Amino acid sequence: MSSPTPFHIDVPEAELDELRRRLDATRWPADLPGAGWTRGTPVEHAKELAAYWRSEFDWRAQERRLNALPQFTTVIDGQSVHFAHVRSDDPGALPLVLLHGWPMSFVEFLEVVEPLREHFHLVIPSIPGFAFSSPLAEPGWTAGRVAGAFTRLMELLGHDRYGVHGGDTGAFVAPEMGRLAPGRVVGVHLTGILSFPAGDAEEDARLTEVERERAAGLDEATAGYVAIQSRSPQTLAYGLTDSPAAQLAWIAEMFHRWAGGPVDRDLFLTNVTLHWLTGTAGSAAQIYYEQVNDPAGWAPRPRGTVPTGVLLAGTNEYGIRPYAERDHAIVRWSQQDTGGHFLAMEEPEVFAEDVRTFFHALA
Repeated sequence: MSSPTPFHIDVPEAELDELRRRLDATRWPADLPGAGWTRGTPVEHAKELAAYWRSEFDWRAQERRLNALPQFTTVIDGQSVHFAHVRSDDPGALPLVLLHGWPMSFVEFLEVVEPLREHFHLVIPSIPGFAFSSPLAEPGWTAGRVAGAFTRLMELLGHDRYGVHGGDTGAFVAPEMGRLAPGRVVGVHLTGILSFPAGDAEEDARLTEVERERAAGLDEATAGYVAIQSRSPQTLAYGLTDSPAAQLAWIAEMFHRWAGGPVDRDLFLTNVTLHWLTGTAGSAAQIYYEQVNDPAGWAPRPRGTVPTGVLLAGTNEYGIRPYAERDHAIVRWSQQDTGGHFLAMEEPEVFAEDVRTFFHALA
């Protein structure tokens, strides 16, 4: 584990010129009349987004915004790890780790930095394989191993007592941090949680109608992209790393599926641009291969002991409380009717208020 080195984003203009050149040279597929979004991102939608990305999106403005966050890199367990470390004006504030998911990056939390920094010291890492925590040094970066790296990061930063939030992929990593460091992690807050049946017929029979609908919807919601990224992330990477339009359309489909409504276009494209500029379509997808093929990740284990809060947003979430309570010490379970899977981007004040409420109750 190395001492943190200050990090500053400064993309060469030649790389931005190359992005524009590749967008101009896109070979667009034919659209299937009448299919809409049922078979993926429609061509006209992709073309509209690509045109804005090519001619109107201001990367330099977004780069300045990202660079307003104090950023660092370090090496943990042989892997380069990037993170932002935003200190509160209150020296006694609780440190809080914010863990993004896929297909996101640390951009996911830009809108909540100011609402949260009054109450917390924020540590916002990039998961290994994502954006500036790349390239991956080797296989084996499971959720458990990522959790171990981030608990060591918090030790390196001198934070002995802290909270953790995780969404999507981060919702797998955050509870593992609680399992690894239950004496240091005061609480775990989750959005985008996935909870699975254990083959217990009596448990399944107790599900409410809404919970049964969520269980049925989970298979459909994850069938396509999970199958690809958990089996052939390297093959997928060729198209997404070579074509910015392909990278754009791949992420746009996920936002259409999971967001509760429109997301700020510039913020969305900042995330897409980070994936493109860092060439991390394949390495970010590796986390799916690792999770699906990690025997330890699916093996029975003792229930977690760290107080855990879950926030479900909108209609595109699949958390099922009886399943979740089997694995986690749930002390708060709340439902937000608006927003969706990317709640910190979609409804930053709602997200920040739930985080504050949960952790202040544990103080």
